Amino acid sequence: MARLTSRIHEVIVTTVDEAGNPHSAPMGISEVNGYFHVKPFKPSTTYNNLKRHRQCTINYIDDVRVFAGALTGRREWPTLPCSRIEGAYLAQALAHSELEMLRFDDDDPRACFYGEVVEEKIHAPFRGFNRAQSAVVEAAILVSRLGMLPEEKIREEINYLQIGIDKTAGARELEAWGWLMDKIKQAGIDIQHD
Repeated sequence: MARLTSRIHEVIVTTVDEAGNPHSAPMGISEVNGYFHVKPFKPSTTYNNLKRHRQCTINYIDDVRVFAGALTGRREWPTLPCSRIEGAYLAQALAHSELEMLRFDDDDPRACFYGEVVEEKIHAPFRGFNRAQSAVVEAAILVSRLGMLPEEKIREEINYLQIGIDKTAGARELEAWGWLMDKIKQAGIDIQHD
């Protein structure tokens, strides 16, 4: 019997609220058997929007400030209208997929929405992440788990990720990293650098 495998892709999911305003959030999504599994935590804005309006956009980006910004109160990024769904995609997206949700499992603590791609567009080439961009995405995941992970684990991970920042960060990565480090400090965690 073939083993079912899925990969988690770190992306930005854009949903719309009741007034049609876009809401973008970083999320790890899976693609299994041709369908995207979008698993927002409950409660969350993404969950509420998807439950009410069964469409969303998956944004593939290399501007890691969007990942960091969503976790530090910086969510105002320019959007453009989608072509096949009532929604929007991020203007800086390298590509985006427009999804219709076919069904969902309302599990706790995360629901699972099963989405079918109805449109995909490529806007610019993806040239790969450098180490700093990967470090920002990983640090954003850590920040999303403040209060869930032990402080020592966060310190260890951040100190390791700092190496990639020191070696390959440009202005955008340094800005995003700064936002995340401020958030960690606000949580009362002191990060010591060697």
